[in-house]
Amino acid sequence: MNGHGQSDRFVVPANPPDKAAAAEAGEERERAKGNTAGETRPGRSAGTDVSSGLDRVREVARRDKGARFTALLHHVTADRLCWAYLALSPKAAPGAGGMWWEDYGKDLRANLRDLHERVQGGRYRALPSRRTYIPKADGRLRPPGIAALEDKIVQRAVVEVLSAIYETDFQGFSYGFRPGRGQHDALDALTVGIERKKVNWVLDADIRDFFTSVDRGWLEKFPRHRIADERVLRLVGKWLAAGVMEDGVWSEGAGTPQGASASPLLANVYLHYVLDLWVAWWRQHEARGDVVIVRFADDFVAGFQHLGDARQFLRDLRKRFAEYGLELHPDKTRLIEFGRFAARNRAARGLGKPETFAFPGFTHRCGTTRRGRFQVKRVTIAKRLRAALSRVKEQLRKRMHQPIPVQGRWLASVVSGHMAYYAVPGNYRAIAAFRDQVTRHWYKALRRRSQRTTVTWERMNRFQDRWLPRARITHPCPDARFAARTQGRSPVR
Repeated sequence: MNGHGQSDRFVVPANPPDKAAAAEAGEERERAKGNTAGETRPGRSAGTDVSSGLDRVREVARRDKGARFTALLHHVTADRLCWAYLALSPKAAPGAGGMWWEDYGKDLRANLRDLHERVQGGRYRALPSRRTYIPKADGRLRPPGIAALEDKIVQRAVVEVLSAIYETDFQGFSYGFRPGRGQHDALDALTVGIERKKVNWVLDADIRDFFTSVDRGWLEKFPRHRIADERVLRLVGKWLAAGVMEDGVWSEGAGTPQGASASPLLANVYLHYVLDLWVAWWRQHEARGDVVIVRFADDFVAGFQHLGDARQFLRDLRKRFAEYGLELHPDKTRLIEFGRFAARNRAARGLGKPETFAFPGFTHRCGTTRRGRFQVKRVTIAKRLRAALSRVKEQLRKRMHQPIPVQGRWLASVVSGHMAYYAVPGNYRAIAAFRDQVTRHWYKALRRRSQRTTVTWERMNRFQDRWLPRARITHPCPDARFAARTQGRSPVR
């Protein structure tokens, strides 16, 4: 373990690619083999003479896109493990090890010291994830795995270190599971891109069973373009090979483990090389018109000026995905006419209104402002609204006999949480309808408490005004927030 001032003493700068191949750097099969098999040569210093110990790593990664870091594990300090432990939810279910957060914290210093020594000494072993099933909106079951507590701690700490490198590499249109780039940032970027650029066609894409379809061979190769510390790479390999436990039976599992702390970063790294760099290259070399794209995790939407570009992109994308074990979902992937001229063009052909598409929680529609200017309208997805109300109804039955103030405080948190996400400009009717329907379910639940109920609608309206926050728009306009965040940079940067 390196001493103070010797952090990342050896950083290997690879030969920078020529301009024509810049977007493909590090993603071709031959290039990957050459990069990972090449000799490691000493490079510039990336010491820890800075406050966080990772600032220098971040700076070198930003300055030299070909640098490979050979000394990273010592950044996984006991303090970083402690912060990773404190960031975990105390109420989270235990994994295969059966260790609860609170029990581990009873002798936290000794436990973390032992864990740190095992990680640094190569004696750390990853446990299998415990398989659980969560229902999805379409009726299917999502099979995430619950990692053991110590695996969560180590993964969080390592992800923090690796993010210092990859956050300088990821494309601007990549959102999801990244610091400061959440769902509303992606929604703003997509709205601004479609409204400002010449978009007439939209590809609404969905990768089929992405997390279980990831090719582990490629997933182990891609990090080697930037990481030359074999100890860190072995940790990643241990997490991928740990497998899952279901009903006491171990299985190898497939892809990257859903639910693991490292899974989002590994997924973003995989799609960075398979999709993002390729899209950046394709847009620059193949497109004839404007192209915008926004990716949030494994869902992405692309807008095109020309139909020919959209069709060619879709054909090329299918071929590209096939090389890396991925596939577009045939039912959820659609190419639709969408944009400022979509309504007029479809009316001239005798067709109906432009089709809509869904992107994190919202249905996107073609609309206009009061002055007649084209505008992307965003409303709550009907399925999501019905599902949320169904959960409220179910919970109210369980809480039926609780005191009204207790129920009111809980419902207030539900309505506030709903509005915190869905209260975007143009979606007032949907959030107001959600509040009204919650009140209606509450009214029915209270009347079921007794045959001699005294709950009337007049009294119920007082409960609503007393406990439920009023419907109001809490998010700014997409272009205003996007401009503030990007400070004038391109919406499709």
